[in-house]
Order: sequence, then C-alpha cells, then structure tokens
Amino acid sequence: MASGQCEKVMTLIRERISARTLLPGEKLPSVRSLAATTGISKSTVVEAYDRLAASGLIEPRRGAGFFVGSQPVPHSLKSVARPIERAIDPLWMSRQALEPRPGMLSPGCGWLPESWMPQEIIAKAMRNLARTGGAMLTDYSEPKGLAPLRQLIARRLAAREIKAGAEEVIMADSASSALDLVLRFLTEPGDTILVDDPCYFNFLAGLRANRLRVVSVPFGLGGPDVEAFAHLAETERPRLYLTNAGLHNPTGWKLSAVTAHKVLKLAERHDLLIIEDDIFGDLEGEPAPRYAAMDGLDRVIVIGSFSKTLSAAFRAGYVALRSDWAEDFTDFRIASRFGGNQMAEALVHAVLSDSAYRRHLDGLRNRLIASGDAVARELQALGFELLNPALGGFFLWCRLPDGLEVTALSKAALVHGLVVAPGNVFSQSGSASNLMRFNVAQCDDDQVFSLLQQVVAEARKM
Repeated sequence: MASGQCEKVMTLIRERISARTLLPGEKLPSVRSLAATTGISKSTVVEAYDRLAASGLIEPRRGAGFFVGSQPVPHSLKSVARPIERAIDPLWMSRQALEPRPGMLSPGCGWLPESWMPQEIIAKAMRNLARTGGAMLTDYSEPKGLAPLRQLIARRLAAREIKAGAEEVIMADSASSALDLVLRFLTEPGDTILVDDPCYFNFLAGLRANRLRVVSVPFGLGGPDVEAFAHLAETERPRLYLTNAGLHNPTGWKLSAVTAHKVLKLAERHDLLIIEDDIFGDLEGEPAPRYAAMDGLDRVIVIGSFSKTLSAAFRAGYVALRSDWAEDFTDFRIASRFGGNQMAEALVHAVLSDSAYRRHLDGLRNRLIASGDAVARELQALGFELLNPALGGFFLWCRLPDGLEVTALSKAALVHGLVVAPGNVFSQSGSASNLMRFNVAQCDDDQVFSLLQQVVAEARKM
C-alpha cells in the first residue's frame, strides 16, 4: 500500500514538471503541505521525494527543501493522456497510418487513396506555377496569406451562408496547424475544452499537446446531447467547444438545426466559444447546418483545409474568425510562423480556380456514395452493425460483431497487414470499445474484406 502511495506522489510531481506547472529551479511543495493536500503520510512523501532526487529529477537543498532539477524535462503527451493501452492511443493511430509499409492496407486511415485525388489538375497547376511563379516560388507570404486565395475561401464560405470577408480569413499551414494556432491564441494551459464523444482522434492529441483539460459530451445522430452539454457547460466551465461541421468524424452524422440553435444559446449563456472544423464540407451533398452560419462568427471560429479533397502533400489551411480578432490573430500567426507557405497557397488557389476541380468534386461525391453502399454490404455480411447511413463522405461508424473487443481486433488486424481505426481512439471517455471507423475509399481493395474475415474468425476463437 505504501509503495503504491509513494508511486502516486512521484507520478504527481512528474506530471507537474512535464506540464510546466513546476519549472526548473522552482521549489516543490513542502512535505507537510503535500501530505495534507493528498492525504498521504509525510513519511511516504519524503520517500517519494528521495526517490525523485535519486533519479536527478529534483534536487534537495539543505535547510531549504526540494527543488525541480536544473535540466528541463521534455513535455510528454503520454504523461497527460488518459492511461489507455498504446493500441488505442490517438498518436499510435496516427503513426500506424502514416508509417510507409509496402503492402499494408489502411481501411482505418482518414484520407483518400492517391488514385482518387485530382493529380492531373495538380500537375497542371504546378507546371503553370513553375513557368510563371516568380516571387511565388521564393518569397514569404503576405501577413494573412495569399490574398486571392483568402478571397476565394471567403466566397466558398458564403456559399455555406457563413459571412466572412477576406480580411477575416487567415491562412495556416493545415487544419491541424490552424487549430493549434487558435488554441494557443485563445487558451492557457489547464483551460477546459469540450469535445464530442466520439471525436476526431487528433483533436485529443492536439489538446493534450497544448496542455488543455479535455471533457467530452456524448455525440449522436443530430449532434451533441444537449442536456449533457448544458450540464457540462454549467459544471465544468469550458473555454471552448471543438467539433466538426458537416459530416462528423468519425460518425458521419450531421448536425440538426434544432440542436445547433440550442447549443448556440448555451454557448452564449455560458460565454463559450466554438471551433468548427469544416474540413469535410466539400464532400457534402445537401449541406448540414453550420454553427458559424447561425452565429455570424460572433463566438464561432471556422477552420479548414483542402487535404481531404485536393492533396495532403502541400499544406494549406485557414482560420475564419470575427473581424475584431483578425489583426491580433495575424500578429500571433507572424510571431508563431513568421511567413506562411506561399507556394502551397498559390497551388491551392490555382486548383480551386480550375473548373475541372468542381467536376472532380462532383465525381468524388458520387464515388464515395457508391463505395459507401458497397462497403456497408461487405461489413454487414461479416457481422458489423452500421450506426450511420451511407450519406456520403469517407466514414462508416460500425459496431463490432457480438462478443468482439476493438483493441484485440485492432492488434490482430495489424498482424494481417490491416491498419484499422479502433473506436476508443476517438473516445475521451473510453466508451467505444466495441466500435470501429472504416474509410470507404480505402476499402476499395477486395483484399481488405478477405483479411478482415480472417481477423474476425480468429478473434471469435480467442
């Protein structure tokens, strides 16, 4: 028992040092005060401090107490993550999907196969830029990013009834980079952030990287559970609510207008900001309601990029936010990045301006719907239960066949050359242990289902 209490104190101090709430050279709480606040005996606290001192993490000073060691400790996302198995950790998921391994199939990843991307349109834009680019090939970008692209993005947002002028659109390196900038612009370490449960797994990793406290609200057909949202807004006092617009990741569900109105009223009542990630907006047929369209960017910030429909190889994202924040945010962007990726921005502008890109999107939406129907039939034949209809977009959100557990199934799939997306990488609460996300575009290979059939059969025998 004493050994466990000693380890508890050591873990507490390590986490505070990792999270920078205790800085190099700073004095630790006295033995007496830490014992009082934790309810652990003074002798156990002394033992924990002695062990940490022996490791070099802290330093004893005669007559003065214990101090954080002078050598800084790198921030570890593992130390602030919920203690879950590595096989269902968001960063594990990202690294498995990004690791180049010949022959590996990735039905769990979050992007299109290269054969689905508009490579000819991109190649044409690159040739034109190489021939006429001039300063586009060599210079830093403008403070807010390439003006013609920002104007085009503003027009695209207007088509979704989001009123944002070009001066309220600021470019970023990607949607992930846009989110990181917004979080650092608006929050302090330790602030509480509300996310959907389930939500895009890299939201969780990004929030932890910024040392933010994550609280989740159940998300279902039509949007977040409004009653739970109201309770959490009242009791947890979150600074922000982070969610997807349009086609939700991982569920594929769409926000209803009724739920959106209720959430916006709660956000106003509790002085809560909303970050709406609109990265899948171009894949919608009939657009879902947008918080930003209803709110007018008063307390909603939109982020997005083009990596899902154009290319992930050149990074260009954006932020759209209220006009009285735009200049301060631009200063923050310069301080953080100095200049953006002007070449990538020029390429994105050239592709979006090409009429062939519109035709590409039309074909892509139709292809995703057809693939969604075909993949749904294959999964149902293997015993998976679909929780979302094939409305378009990338993802099917499925319940595993009876009796199977997602961590074991994911590990077995990896052995067979399949990178799948276990439900709990998307769930802050760990409540998705029998769920899995499938990317219909990445299931285009029949081998996916033959291997998955083997994995399911083996898992049933375990």
